Amino acid sequence: MWMQKLAETYDNSKSVVGVETDDNKTPLLPICHTTQKTHIEIAIDSNGDFRRAEASLKKIFIPCTESSAGRTSGPVPHPLCDKLQYVALDYVKHGGDKKPHAALYISQLERWCDSNFSHPKAIAILKYAQKGNIIGDLIDHKILFAEADGKLLRKWDGDKKDKPAIFILLQNQEWQGDIFVRWVVESKELESATWKDGTLWKSWIEYYLDVKKEKKAFCLINGKELIVADQHPRRIRNEADGAKLISSGKTRDSKGKETIDDGCGFTFLGRFLSPDQASSVSLDASQKAHLALKWLIERQGYRDQEGQAIVAWATSGKPIPQPTDGGQSLIWGDMPTEEDSNSYTAQELGVKLRNRIAGYGKELGNTDEVVVMALDSATTGRMAITYYRDLTGSDYLKRIDDWHESCAWRHTYFYVQEKDDKGKTKNRYIPFVGAPAPADIAEAAYASNRNGKFEVDKKLRKSTIARLLPCIVDGQPIPRDIVESAVRRASNRIALENWQWNKVLTITCSLFRKFKQGKEKYEMSLDETRKTRDYLYGRLLAIADVLEERALFNAEKNRPTNAARYMQIFSQRPFRTWQQIHDLLTPYIMRLGGKAYFYKNLIAEVKGMFDPDEFIRDKPLTGEYLLGYYCQRQELVTKKDKPSSDEDEGNDENSEE
Repeated sequence: MWMQKLAETYDNSKSVVGVETDDNKTPLLPICHTTQKTHIEIAIDSNGDFRRAEASLKKIFIPCTESSAGRTSGPVPHPLCDKLQYVALDYVKHGGDKKPHAALYISQLERWCDSNFSHPKAIAILKYAQKGNIIGDLIDHKILFAEADGKLLRKWDGDKKDKPAIFILLQNQEWQGDIFVRWVVESKELESATWKDGTLWKSWIEYYLDVKKEKKAFCLINGKELIVADQHPRRIRNEADGAKLISSGKTRDSKGKETIDDGCGFTFLGRFLSPDQASSVSLDASQKAHLALKWLIERQGYRDQEGQAIVAWATSGKPIPQPTDGGQSLIWGDMPTEEDSNSYTAQELGVKLRNRIAGYGKELGNTDEVVVMALDSATTGRMAITYYRDLTGSDYLKRIDDWHESCAWRHTYFYVQEKDDKGKTKNRYIPFVGAPAPADIAEAAYASNRNGKFEVDKKLRKSTIARLLPCIVDGQPIPRDIVESAVRRASNRIALENWQWNKVLTITCSLFRKFKQGKEKYEMSLDETRKTRDYLYGRLLAIADVLEERALFNAEKNRPTNAARYMQIFSQRPFRTWQQIHDLLTPYIMRLGGKAYFYKNLIAEVKGMFDPDEFIRDKPLTGEYLLGYYCQRQELVTKKDKPSSDEDEGNDENSEE
């Protein structure tokens, strides 16, 4: 099913095949092509004569065979662009210490050029390669550098100021003989770069399919008799990705040679004699499905360092929001404008988020199909689909909207980096209203403070995101342990930097609000009518915190308040700890003088709302107290801007971040 959907997506996006974009991301590749990082560009003319060369790093897409795309150490040349070991007949002459494969490269290129699908650029490259002086030309034009005996230098030992471009590219980590070559063939045609010439792509594809036309089988994806794929592409999640979604076991035969026709290793458990009998997928379907998946992941998917990749797409190719996006990404994308930092109220931001999601719905339509897929690999060679959902466009958008609605809170941790007038980089914080991204939730629940930075175990982050995905797409409840972990961390305020604690606090409020969906309805502003014990205790803590903070601010002292220091124990034994916090407020009330009446009256008002029996119960607080704390504190901070307020001027929210 997933391959069918991806192949359908590829067909619907044919208009962008091979089209490079300004964001430097890999385009949707033509079939029988792969991406490759190259080091040297060699320009020749249509007769195969050298013109010039330059050393520059560039990722391009090149023609490939199924074997060369999955090449590890075996001698399998790419059809056109390759390493010097493959393209240069003078590789050994100039010190090449690996087995040369230029004969294989030239032989394969000759077969292509001799076929009915030959191309002038391929013929020119063949003529030049057959001259056998590629490395010699590069040395003569000072692109590569050799000793007096003609052997290529292993590394640059000269002055760093004179370091040639090729050694800067290689950073002394690779030898010059391992560089990858790309070709430019200059003729009367406007397009000289081989990787941009659509006629060359078409020529290679037609030739390769013609070579394999005899090997046909029933394709399980298309339901037709088609050319069957021998191997399936890798490099799906990134350029270094060696894991495959479809593969058969490799073993060694009696002579020790590695083979995929596992007739002796019983990979097929004795039920089949060859991989084709177990499953046959056509070359066309396999290439389209894998190339479309690679393109989608790079363009709009989520990837982490542990190899997890998550992507959602519409088979029609229309844009959709990603389940791993936070509210800020949905509202502004990657680059908010200067105006976005302070132009919107919380209510306006909520409306903007809903309108943005609704906008996707207008483009998508109710009947378009949307697929959500997560990939992960336990080893370097095999990859699995760990999550898969196939929904209609309207269902998908409704679930994304529900997630951002039920998990919404006001967050202040999102920022963009800018340079001031002196050229120094500074962070511009932009508040937003919406659900936090799953990666941010993992940080809030499990990250620790390491020298002012969040640090979370990579495997824990990956598993947390994987557990949150069904909550977003399927509407499942948030796991209790994630919510409780976030509540414990938000209560341990002293262990975190201020910006870290503010981030954990608002994300925890989001999670608890979502966790109680269907049982309680919490507003993002202060609910002065709510009389639940935990909410009221949170309000008391916020009042004590702001009162002391403003007294300290007036005295020009900068240290944590007693409410902050006692917050963790307060969450466990609120009644007993509140008495201590309240007693410690006395000097600060005296310092504020008449301005403290407002806070004293507010404390009395909140305490009066308690059920007396509930007030003296010293059982631990739930995450609801954090909602009461945040809303009360936000209310007090907002009041300072009102001229008629009884309060004095104190800190604002940003001052403590």
